[in-house]
Amino acid sequence: MLIPLANDPRDYAWGSTSLLADLEGREASGRPEAEVWFGDHPGDPSETADGRTLDRWIADEGAASGVGEPLPYLLKLLAAASALSIQAHPSKAQAEEGFAREEAAGIPRDAPDRTYRDANHKPELIVALSDTFRALAGLRDLDATRRLVATLGPGAAPLADRLKGADASLSAVIGWLLSDGAAAARDVIAAAVTAESDEFAAELALARTLEAAFPGDPGIVVALLMNLVTLQRGEGLFVPAGVLHAYLEGLGVELMAASDNVLRGGLTPKHVDAAELVSVLDPTPGLPPVIVPREIAAGVRRYDVPVADFALLAVSPDEDGVEVVLEGPAIAVATAGSPAVRALASEDVATLSPGAAVLVTANEGGLRVTGEGEIFVALPGH
Repeated sequence: MLIPLANDPRDYAWGSTSLLADLEGREASGRPEAEVWFGDHPGDPSETADGRTLDRWIADEGAASGVGEPLPYLLKLLAAASALSIQAHPSKAQAEEGFAREEAAGIPRDAPDRTYRDANHKPELIVALSDTFRALAGLRDLDATRRLVATLGPGAAPLADRLKGADASLSAVIGWLLSDGAAAARDVIAAAVTAESDEFAAELALARTLEAAFPGDPGIVVALLMNLVTLQRGEGLFVPAGVLHAYLEGLGVELMAASDNVLRGGLTPKHVDAAELVSVLDPTPGLPPVIVPREIAAGVRRYDVPVADFALLAVSPDEDGVEVVLEGPAIAVATAGSPAVRALASEDVATLSPGAAVLVTANEGGLRVTGEGEIFVALPGH
């Protein structure tokens, strides 16, 4: 079966007022529209054509179609006009331990100071739909960061001191910035907004933008330790457990494990638990984990990620169409044109406009995609 899915955009403050409306070819609502969720996550499950939420539909009817369990992934359209919070996500083991700890402490799951809202990890993949998509991802090479900090002058001396030596710990630096180093962070920010550097012009421009939006936030200094990434359309960014990241601007398809566990590191009025963030943080510097899709068949590209929770395909059919083999329940969302999808077993057919999505039940085995346009297909990994 093909089960049409719909959901309302979530109105987070960082959302764009135009990107989702432009994608879908409709009038803008005038409100920030940040994310549209396609999945059965209880935080905001999609709605089926008969008015049931997808989690309810799966409970009622999923077993007969091979969708007997909750989906292991959550698919989103994400539209950012300004920075999301700097954050990292726990590993599976860390999530299980933290969830059990907070359950035992009696912290309500919807409490603002609750960190572990479920017992799952949350690796995630974002793929740029806009011409460019900007993000912060991972920690920059230490030598490069030392060069950046040197351009800031005497105001950044306490930070420069903590970055000296072969045993410099980025985890310790971040923990200090988000707790006892708040006053020093303000001095670093003041230096960054007036500094000039050919090598780090983009990073300093970002610091000025963030200071205007989040005055004095220590997360601005954390951002100066991170890789600034600009994805081109179709490129992906994979964020595994423990890797600091923040999306800055653009439209994308996001796919993640079905979890809502977020440990924040600044650029937000929400709860920041510096010690817990540091406990899950991967402090290893390195290049950002950019993914270029691999063509697995004519018109079908796969984003290879090292997790079993999900996989993502991008499908752009030619005039003859393309057949896509699927293992397990999948969700297809259109991002361009008006492609038609036909389920291989039932021969159910749906024509999708940009922003429209369907659940493809596991007993179908795949899709045939025809017409002009593009769809992204989320499915369980292996």
